[in-house]
Amino acid sequence: MVEPEINSFATPRLTAGVLFVDAAGRPLLVKPSYKPGWEIPGGYVNVGESPLAACRREIVEELGSSLPVAPQPLVVDWAPAANEGDKVLFIFDGGELSEADLAAMTFPDGEVTEARFVDLCALEDHLPLRLANRMRLALEARLQRRCVYAEHGRQP
Repeated sequence: MVEPEINSFATPRLTAGVLFVDAAGRPLLVKPSYKPGWEIPGGYVNVGESPLAACRREIVEELGSSLPVAPQPLVVDWAPAANEGDKVLFIFDGGELSEADLAAMTFPDGEVTEARFVDLCALEDHLPLRLANRMRLALEARLQRRCVYAEHGRQP
């Protein structure tokens, strides 16, 4: 077998986010201060940092609290972007939060200005389609207690 040249290996950007839900199963979305629209809590993984550690760090930075995150990913999604190259996105399960948990969020780093639980029928009103699709996969995976592999927000 011929070894590929080192420059031919993928060097994807990694992101790690978390799915929190309320008692009704609605996902928590956050409104970033630096761009339009909504996201899930999370962000880019730093060099030498695991996706799970990045997810936990981002929660503290964005939501002002060290909330529990299960180590089993719900979704691993390969979704390269034209302007960013290869990307691998992880969504972890943060479990259920209450309205009191939501009210206690402080947004200390200023990247987030608001957080809210969103009805499933309104996901596309808040998120790009591929992220809405990824969220639906994460919600399904959470109910089935499994991890889903996806490409561009859809199971291949």
